[in-house]
Amino acid sequence: MFDLRLLGWTLRSVPVSEVARRLLPWTLAGFVIMVISGTLLFYAIPLRSYQSIFFRVKMFMLLLAGLNVWIFHSGPYRRVETWDRDSVPPKAARVAGALSLVLWVGIVLSGRMIAYNWFDCDRQPQPAIINFLTNCEPTGADH
Repeated sequence: MFDLRLLGWTLRSVPVSEVARRLLPWTLAGFVIMVISGTLLFYAIPLRSYQSIFFRVKMFMLLLAGLNVWIFHSGPYRRVETWDRDSVPPKAARVAGALSLVLWVGIVLSGRMIAYNWFDCDRQPQPAIINFLTNCEPTGADH
């Protein structure tokens, strides 16, 4: 909802700071639950998870999402009082909102794809790029 407000697509009459104030506790709670459940899922099958292309993409996008939040809060959001009530926030805020939505959709999709074993190391032969991206080292005479 916050990203949609930053894009100016919803809650246009509600100040951005008010949307942030109301959603922040939910965001933090959701993030804590996500980290706990994600850690438990990772430790269930750590090697397979680590070698998954989708896991690596998800972790990279999580890093980018965190960077996006940091840049937004240390840049455009510091001046929120100047554009708080605008129905359409400034371009930098809209870009941060759009990037956040794209990244989180990618994170969810990547997370879901981790369950599939299309590129597991034990499914050889694989293209060389797949073995490189997953840190797989094919063994045996046929590899």
